[in-house]
Amino acid sequence: MSVKLGVPSKGRLMQKTFDWFGARGITLARTGSEREYAGRVDGIDNVQLVLLSASEVPRELAAGRIHLGVTGTDLVREKLVQWDQKVEPLAELGFGEANLIVAVPQAWVDVDTLDDLDAAAAAFRARHGFRLRIATKYHRLVREYLREGGVADYALVDSQGATEGTVKNLTAEAIADITSSGDTLRANHLKVLREAPILESQATLFRARRAELSDDARATLAELIQKLGL
Repeated sequence: MSVKLGVPSKGRLMQKTFDWFGARGITLARTGSEREYAGRVDGIDNVQLVLLSASEVPRELAAGRIHLGVTGTDLVREKLVQWDQKVEPLAELGFGEANLIVAVPQAWVDVDTLDDLDAAAAAFRARHGFRLRIATKYHRLVREYLREGGVADYALVDSQGATEGTVKNLTAEAIADITSSGDTLRANHLKVLREAPILESQATLFRARRAELSDDARATLAELIQKLGL
């Protein structure tokens, strides 16, 4: 049995992950065409590179089909119920930083806090007869955050892409989404609530708690963790 390492399969996250491992003496490389999702690992024996989308990594870790995986904290926390019982964070990698936030239209000059949002939501329902809609793909994290913040009269609507445009397109009144610079929010005339973010996320190396390991694989994993300085 080899140790399986799941890494994002394309883009900046893949390259930054390759760079992070390379700086620690472990060379990751993609082989074949971009459609093949094949790769190799140099610098240690008995480690298999598995190229996945970042959103698939939490599921594969939880199922024990990979032993280590690189993905965003936000995806692990959103996709895995009782995530800390299924995976263990080994290292924050220092890239892919973004905050999960709640944003409302800039025109809502009196809405800056969760208390303000709760009042606005109640007024919205009284006026329109339906709940204020918040577009997001992070249903679990947003629902927990709003519950703790005392916001009641709202409805989450699913948005898997271009979430910032949902307010302009009149399919939502507010959004909860990942942002790094905030430029896209401002371009869509949205402002972030003056509250702590729902979650501060970054690319992180996780270990599966429930993945099976042979004695050889267990020794390989220990060697790899040592080489990475963890």
